[in-house]
Amino acid sequence: MVAARYEVAVVGLGAMGAATLYQLAKRGVTAVGIDRLAPPHDQGSSHGDTRITRRAVGEGDAYIPLVANSHRIWREIEGELGVSLFEQCGLLVMTSSETPTSHHGMADFTQNTIRLAKRYGIEHEVLDAKQIRHRFPQFSPVIDSAIGYFEPGGGYVRPERCIDAQLTLAKRYGAEIITNRTVTGLRSVNGAAVVSMDGGEIVADKVIVCAGMWSAELLGAPFDRLLKVCRQNLYWFKLAEPSIFPDPSPAFILSHGPTDQDICYGFPPLAGEGSMKIATEQFRVPTTPEELWRHVEPHECRTMFDTQVAGKISGVLPEAVKTSVCTYTLTPDFGFIIDRHPMIDNVVVVSACSGHGFKHSAGIGEALAQQHVDGTSQTDLSAFSLSRFSAESR
Repeated sequence: MVAARYEVAVVGLGAMGAATLYQLAKRGVTAVGIDRLAPPHDQGSSHGDTRITRRAVGEGDAYIPLVANSHRIWREIEGELGVSLFEQCGLLVMTSSETPTSHHGMADFTQNTIRLAKRYGIEHEVLDAKQIRHRFPQFSPVIDSAIGYFEPGGGYVRPERCIDAQLTLAKRYGAEIITNRTVTGLRSVNGAAVVSMDGGEIVADKVIVCAGMWSAELLGAPFDRLLKVCRQNLYWFKLAEPSIFPDPSPAFILSHGPTDQDICYGFPPLAGEGSMKIATEQFRVPTTPEELWRHVEPHECRTMFDTQVAGKISGVLPEAVKTSVCTYTLTPDFGFIIDRHPMIDNVVVVSACSGHGFKHSAGIGEALAQQHVDGTSQTDLSAFSLSRFSAESR
């Protein structure tokens, strides 16, 4: 049996894969996307109803153009399909701590966000504690020395809707989508890449791997040493009645201590839900796709409320009305990896995204499609090269 042949095969159709497949198909590339499940789904990293997006990305300069392009692309897709993907409710980044909070490798996340906003001319306000309390009474417990960064152009995107919309358009533009098939191997043969999966093989001139937490096992060295998977919990806590949350309320990132354990992020109440989604991030306890525990235990809900909500956010009750589990696939410096596989020809790797990838995903998909079609991308992706890691770590 002769294997099917494509210009590009995209492995994994979450945030990065769906965006890449759409952008390739839009440019007339003969492309196929493969996923072990049927996206959008809740088994990987690209779910949870809402994901924060902001123009001033405290993680660093290299991300700024990607998120700007993503905002543009989501608005384009909304116009084409008549769906709502991006809620521009504003984004509030706060430090309510005597000591700056380290986050994603940045010693002072809030101040770095402000610095980048000024450098790139991103509309924003810097707020003191009195202004934060007056405009957003849910954050009235902030300390007197608190500082806030408010970006009116920020907000949140709807991850499941974004993935579904991009896959819908990918199919409309001619892409093939194969679901519920697990890719088991990649190899280079005669100038092409062969993708092995349960039930057969396909051949492509190029393979782009966006496999998230399944990447290390599929890709092998050096990724099996560089990538770490960590379980993340999402919580929806009930709001007190009547709610003190103003309408509109912003998405937020709240730093309240010196370490990356002293930071949480959350979202405004969605219409009709009567709850607020909030989460924190943990980078210390690794897991694997096979070992991942997908249930949030009652004691985890209590700990989350006691450490991240109580005394920090007003108008929220300790009752978790919903929970979910997702994963981060992390690199040593919390940055992305977007580069050629050093061991397998014709394979490009787009992982890991270290928990802050969704806001950039549409722009990354566009840049990868530009690379394939035009030979180069309009956005510089060199900051995400494997070369930044030492030979020992690789």
